[in-house]
Amino acid sequence: MGHGAVKVDPAIERFNRMREEAYTGFRWTRRTVRTALLGMVIAPGLMFFAAYQTNRRWYWVGKEKGQALARIPQPQPDAES
Repeated sequence: MGHGAVKVDPAIERFNRMREEAYTGFRWTRRTVRTALLGMVIAPGLMFFAAYQTNRRWYWVGKEKGQALARIPQPQPDAES
C-alpha cells in the first residue's frame, strides 16, 4: 500500500473495510426488494416497451428537406375545400 512512508488514515481504512464487507450484512427487506424490482425489472421493462413501440417507425436514410421521417407517412388533408 503506497510507496515509501505513507501515513495511514484510520477513517479511510474503516471506510474501505465497510465498503468491501457490505455484502455480509445484507438482508432482504421491503425497501431492498422494492429497489431491486425497480432497478432490475420495471425500469428495463419500460425502456424495452418504449423501444419496441418506436421500432421501425422512423426512416432516416436518404431523406431530404421537407420529406417526412415516418416510415408510413401520415395522410395529407385535401386542399380542395
